Amino acid sequence: MTKRHAKIISTGRYVPERIMTNAEFEPLIGDVDAWLRERVGIKERHVAATDETTSDMCTAAARQALERADLTPTDVDLIVVGTDTPDFISPATATILQHKLGAKDIGTFDVNCACASWVAGVDIAAKQIAVDTDINNVLVIGGYTMTRFIDYHDKYTCTLFADGAGAVVMSASNEPGFLASKLISQGQYYKAWGIYTGGASSPVSDNAVNRPVIQFVEKFPATFNSDNWPPLIHQTVVKAGLNSVDEVNFFVFTQLNKNTIKDVMQQLNQPLGKTHWIMDKWGYTGAACIPMALDDALVKGIGPRPGDVVLFCASGGGLAMACVVFKW
Repeated sequence: MTKRHAKIISTGRYVPERIMTNAEFEPLIGDVDAWLRERVGIKERHVAATDETTSDMCTAAARQALERADLTPTDVDLIVVGTDTPDFISPATATILQHKLGAKDIGTFDVNCACASWVAGVDIAAKQIAVDTDINNVLVIGGYTMTRFIDYHDKYTCTLFADGAGAVVMSASNEPGFLASKLISQGQYYKAWGIYTGGASSPVSDNAVNRPVIQFVEKFPATFNSDNWPPLIHQTVVKAGLNSVDEVNFFVFTQLNKNTIKDVMQQLNQPLGKTHWIMDKWGYTGAACIPMALDDALVKGIGPRPGDVVLFCASGGGLAMACVVFKW
């Protein structure tokens, strides 16, 4: 039997209309524009409308990806949504997305390893395609509506987060696509940052005083990503059967900090032309940021070309990390 491979055949994204500039934070927490531009790379971010949900944004991104793939929702065999800002605690946002798309009688589920959720979802989808002949087209969407959980007087969190969605269509192919992956968590940092109310451990009280908000609670290494991404990347590249990281043509990282990306590329001895960032114009969009950056690079004509090796590397609360290597 011919070996089945998972290929990414199209991308899509959704960016909310409302723009919030760094200057808008000045009445709340003071002038942070210069610090954000220099230290993080963020100039502005987009915020979902009050009537927009994570599933709405995921639907828009998914429709664009399907249109570019020349597919309809009835061609989809599985929907995977990576998010830690779901529409509800239950049911899964992927199920709501299925309904909004008009897809019928297919599997749906969410993946939550915070900002690493989309990369983990891609890993799962690739392996589903490889082993199940009933699954030929999979939508994998990262969605983020973290601005709903921001305390705009908390200077440590409020300036970073933004909203958006990014999607890919993954399809079965006889040609190599998915090459390897590696997922790692360091659970001792689970209290580093997250939304710590609203779940079974700390339900929201009747008077809603403890409304769910994103918090940085316990300290974790400031250089966590720059320390941990390079070894994770090298391990995944070896697992993919490549001789060295030099064979990777395009890198897409979690878009939290431009300087971290620059530092990691320097550690890997790779030119910055092999990567792309979007936090300057769209802020930090968590689980959605990697597919949004990938789509933006492709639209601009600077993304991967057929035959290129592409690497996704993500971090999220937990702390969870995920790395995936693809042949484009």
